[in-house]
Amino acid sequence: MNTLLGLVIIAIGSFGQSSSYVPIKKVKDWAWECFWLVQGIFAWLLFPVLGALLAVPEGSSLFAVIGSADGIAVLKAIGFGVLWGVGGLTFGLSMRYLGVALGQSLALGTCSAFGTLIPALLKGDNLFRGDGLILLIGVSIAIAGIAVIGYAGALKSQNMTEEEKKKAVKDFALKKGLLIALLAGVMSACFSLGLNAGDPIKAQLLSLGAKDLYATLPATLLVTIGGFITNAIYCIVQNIKNKTGKQYLGVSGSVLTNNLLFCALAGVLWYSQFFGLGVGQSFLTDNAVMLAFSWSILMSLNVLFSNVWGILLKEWKGSGQKTAIVLVIGLAILVVSIILPQLLK
Repeated sequence: MNTLLGLVIIAIGSFGQSSSYVPIKKVKDWAWECFWLVQGIFAWLLFPVLGALLAVPEGSSLFAVIGSADGIAVLKAIGFGVLWGVGGLTFGLSMRYLGVALGQSLALGTCSAFGTLIPALLKGDNLFRGDGLILLIGVSIAIAGIAVIGYAGALKSQNMTEEEKKKAVKDFALKKGLLIALLAGVMSACFSLGLNAGDPIKAQLLSLGAKDLYATLPATLLVTIGGFITNAIYCIVQNIKNKTGKQYLGVSGSVLTNNLLFCALAGVLWYSQFFGLGVGQSFLTDNAVMLAFSWSILMSLNVLFSNVWGILLKEWKGSGQKTAIVLVIGLAILVVSIILPQLLK
């Protein structure tokens, strides 16, 4: 029952993340770098701070906890966050060039593999026997499902006219988008490494009487701080280069209010995936395989839900019956990849 509850919580967070790019479509009169930076303030600073505060034991403070934590662990978590920030930045660009469905599928597939297997290898797990082999099988099936979805995306590109591509995704560019999505996936896996680097902080919180339910959230904050640094630098440089800095306050009051609200909504939806992951993992502590596989589960669910949104947003419209069948097969494989490790255990 605990395992099922943990998976449900992770799934709810995943649905939030997969929905986070929808509000951005409602932002008006801001260049990409403007709304990306503003939603990042909410997604990578404000809401992670609020989440981390839940983990602080009574009688202490967040700054005191982080200040007294293992300094190396703190620096590693932030450092991996800086690297993940490159992935987060290019992740947004992959949505721009490939759309929500295909862009997230390719980026998150790569992220799923690296973010799950590298921590296991660093812990010394043998991926060719026992629980390690189950983990490897689950990840391999997830990657296969994502590859099938990627193939569906290639079929979609072949079957659509240039006019249809631009209508579905305004800045559609397959080759550029593929390269950016793969880079985004590799670098985004650093988020998982950052969370693992923050394990000493979690251990310290638990020793102080913090609830296991929220104990990973301060480490999550450190990783997102690192990511914010990377993204903020890039966006500010683009503001200067493109002379778009004046757009932040250069819109009418109603448009500014609209943009802030939708950026805030996008931010809380995005953060919900890691809030859900941290809380969900606390219910998987007695199931080593599912705990290790939880990162891949999150990424697979993100792909699943993002493609549901892609269908609703008509990004697959006009791509043909064969493409639709391939897409459904890919999504079905993803569902199998989530369930199979528990059955094999």
